[in-house]
Amino acid sequence: MADQSVWLNGFLRPSGHAAINPADRGFTLGDGLFETLRIADGTPRHLALHLARLCHGAAELGIAVPLDNAQFQTAISTLITANSLPEAVLRITLTRGTGPRGLLPPADASPTLLITTAPFTSPAPEITAVICQTTRRNEFSPLSRIKSLNYLDSIIARQEAATRGAEDAILLNSKGHVTEASAANLFILKNGNWLTPPVEDGALPGILRGRLLARNLVREAQLTPMDLFTASCFCLGNTLSLRTVTALDGNKLPTDPPATEILRTVLESPKT
Repeated sequence: MADQSVWLNGFLRPSGHAAINPADRGFTLGDGLFETLRIADGTPRHLALHLARLCHGAAELGIAVPLDNAQFQTAISTLITANSLPEAVLRITLTRGTGPRGLLPPADASPTLLITTAPFTSPAPEITAVICQTTRRNEFSPLSRIKSLNYLDSIIARQEAATRGAEDAILLNSKGHVTEASAANLFILKNGNWLTPPVEDGALPGILRGRLLARNLVREAQLTPMDLFTASCFCLGNTLSLRTVTALDGNKLPTDPPATEILRTVLESPKT
């Protein structure tokens, strides 16, 4: 593929010529946020919801967001056109910008904003998972509720899954309750109801999760690992995919394609 363009701090640039300052705190400290969303037929899906979450996270960290929603839309449309990718995955990365050594952010920080695209490939509809043993989700940390650049817990979990012959890992919190997968919310079907862990237990407020809750197709419930093993269906979902978990810790799980299709219909809907 030819060198794709990226949008960096107000300008389109070839990706090979887009330079991030080595003193950028996103690089040195993970001091920033990101959003990943689907581009379908040349249009960003649920952009307003993603931008609202980005702005919420930025407010939590005290990072200025340099564009308003209309300016984001213009930048994204320009990038999509430049890269000729009507079906794509788009990532918005926002960092605090450069700073001197040390943890305290500079008072005059100027944020770095990078927008990139990649071709969209639909993942397989089924996935295997394990319950992570090497790390846990900290439900007390505000980072559990925002899309920070620090994804090391998820990386550790995904590495463990690969070592154990699975594709993803389910993270528990400090109390042993279920939270989410390494990069997706989880949904289980029990007694005819779709359930998902609450944000208070450490689940990220995902975009698909929020849309399902708003339609009353899913409700929040505190879940234990045993709930996953005894569910009549178990899915992992984010803004890009909804996948049925067919095995957990090597144990085969039941599936319910008609019930899952109800959730998948919401995933594929361009409307809120």
